[in-house]
Amino acid sequence: MPAALSAHAPARQPPPARPWWTWLKRIALWAFLAGVAWLIVQQARTIEWDEVLAALRALPAVLVAGAAVLAAMSFALYTTFDLLGRHLTGHRLGAPTVMGVAFISYAFNLNFGSLVGGVAFRYRLYSRLGLRASDITRVLGFSMLTNWIGYLLVAGAAFALSPLALPPEWRIDSGGLRVLGVVLVGAAIGYLLVCALAGGRTLTVRGHVLEVPSLRMGVLQLGLSAANWSLMGGIVWLLLQGRVDYLQVLAVLLVAAVAGVITHVPAGLGVLEAVFVALLSHQVPQALLLGALLAYRAVYYLLPLVVALVLYAMTEFRARHRRAPHKT
Repeated sequence: MPAALSAHAPARQPPPARPWWTWLKRIALWAFLAGVAWLIVQQARTIEWDEVLAALRALPAVLVAGAAVLAAMSFALYTTFDLLGRHLTGHRLGAPTVMGVAFISYAFNLNFGSLVGGVAFRYRLYSRLGLRASDITRVLGFSMLTNWIGYLLVAGAAFALSPLALPPEWRIDSGGLRVLGVVLVGAAIGYLLVCALAGGRTLTVRGHVLEVPSLRMGVLQLGLSAANWSLMGGIVWLLLQGRVDYLQVLAVLLVAAVAGVITHVPAGLGVLEAVFVALLSHQVPQALLLGALLAYRAVYYLLPLVVALVLYAMTEFRARHRRAPHKT
């Protein structure tokens, strides 16, 4: 048993406080939030919403249907992250049940934030299905790890192979993005090396016991998550009708995803649009860009949420029906 799990292990002393570092992180976070808020306000003032709605209506129905199919494929891929967690924990819930829980949680996560969707709904649904809290925590943690490991690979490849074509007035060299891309790809490869060298073991990191998956599991994590992020980029690229190179669209989406996580804005509302307009409006007319993003929100956020609400209502009804006393 690792020392961190032993009942007789000596208590760890907390690291010395570094108030200057805490304040520095807070200042950096607030500066970032202020910058995003400024972008949203500045862009909202210049938007011709009649043109945006006209651009949205002008999108071919076949193209929107194709984007919805890609969104369904992306959600299906995401639900497999919880199947990997089932393999890790060894719980016996059926694959369709696990995928249903993951689908509902992901839809609510996208629209209301990770605490509501990713965490609260998983705990509620899995606990009603008989899973222990410890197993739910392991499934949740492994799913989140899978998601962001794939992000590292896809973002790294996009930044290294096709750095963002930044607006000319920014006067910023994209060479730094190539370096960042190489670092991110290196981090993803480093994860696989850890899996190869320490797969099946437990590591204690700052008092937390971590289970290292096998190399095969690590490759599955990386492949499934990378495919999911790539599909998400493909949806926006399709709705933009190929006006921007795919890798450019993917890179901007990945930047917007991190910005949405940092700002904690539910559904990244306004953040997604601000990042895309800031980075691509010099290549695509603003109205066309926002029209495509509204369609993206419809097929990737709102439509799955409607389905998730129906599925969740059905699970609640069945749970109450099972608890109800049988009449004689």
